Amino acid sequence: MHNHMELTFSAVAQNEAFARMVISAFLMQANPTLTVISEVRTAVSEAVTNAVVHAYGAQGGNIVLRATLSGSRVDVEVEDFGCGIADIDQAMQPFYTSQPDTERTGMGFVLMQSFMDTLSVHSAAGNGTIVKMSKSLEEQPS
Repeated sequence: MHNHMELTFSAVAQNEAFARMVISAFLMQANPTLTVISEVRTAVSEAVTNAVVHAYGAQGGNIVLRATLSGSRVDVEVEDFGCGIADIDQAMQPFYTSQPDTERTGMGFVLMQSFMDTLSVHSAAGNGTIVKMSKSLEEQPS
């Protein structure tokens, strides 16, 4: 099976749940386990949340969610056109947050890494961010 989807939506908190629903519906055609669906949903939700909170803040903007099913693998991209990440290595450290005065935990990238097989972040200050993730749809033995 090979299928691709791309969706652009507003960077508002209400669309975090929308993104989870969209990726879940897209994955259903490959008949993955509930665990795999849950892990991909969570990773996508964290990436979208980062874009809503950190890329744009109150000014808003757009987020693009892309997903490709190829055989037993899904590749996902979450792209924003916001402020970008000046130091990706620092941003990916557990508990790091660019907003320490808020209730943010700084665990978004850590969760994405733990639930997906691969994660890469491409960003430059002022030029937005693309989070690329992939996962096998076949549950791996523990």
